[in-house]
Amino acid sequence: MNNKNNKTKLKTPSAPALERGLALLELLATSKSGLTLPELTRRLELPKSSTHCLLVTLERLGYLRRNEKTSRYLFGLKLFSLANLALSGLDLREQAAPYLRALMERTRFTVHMAILEQGEAVLVEKVEAPGLLKLASWVGKRMEVHCTGLGKALIAHLPEAELDRLIREHGLPRYNENTIRSARRLKENLALARQQGFTVDDEEEELGFRCLGSPLFDHTGGVVAAISVAGTTAQITPENLPALAREVTKTAAAISLALGFHPDGARE
Repeated sequence: MNNKNNKTKLKTPSAPALERGLALLELLATSKSGLTLPELTRRLELPKSSTHCLLVTLERLGYLRRNEKTSRYLFGLKLFSLANLALSGLDLREQAAPYLRALMERTRFTVHMAILEQGEAVLVEKVEAPGLLKLASWVGKRMEVHCTGLGKALIAHLPEAELDRLIREHGLPRYNENTIRSARRLKENLALARQQGFTVDDEEEELGFRCLGSPLFDHTGGVVAAISVAGTTAQITPENLPALAREVTKTAAAISLALGFHPDGARE
């Protein structure tokens, strides 16, 4: 069966443009200071027009950037973002999967897991709850950190200087009248979250929806991700919120232990 599949793959034609684009990226990866269009054209042995077209496309998509002073092309932030997501999310997703599934089955709410990436919460896992209501979320979705349960869980334990820098660079965009818009109020909210062990998005990003989040710690004691349960305000109410919060924090603690975290401060 494997031999048959391999033969089929060999018969399937490759995409020449994609091959050239990947060869270009691999070549740039060997250069610390970047390469110019003439250098890339010569080393790839491609027509200048074809090379330029590849560069412009990759630059427009954010995979490359061009230094205006030197005309050298370098890796863009999107490549680093993809690499970080792959490295950060794969092993973590595998270890957390059974816990997330169990949390969904106990609560019957959609469960998310996210990591902090370039000042945003990026979903790396979603376990959909049964029912007709489907949340508008997907793996890879990027969200603000100041108005989401996942985001606040990810930044609650940041050093103050790092938190200040994040607020300064990203701001506190307003989504509705419930969105936290001041650094002082956000810090008060995060202080309460550290005390309680969980965060709450109380219609702060989207009206009609609530989310409860909790951070995941690794063996170093650092926050590597966060998990949450999410639902409508009719589903997550002041009455059942404490019980749901206990489920989320209990699951987060179990995953953290699996990642090597020791609450008493000891290290493996």
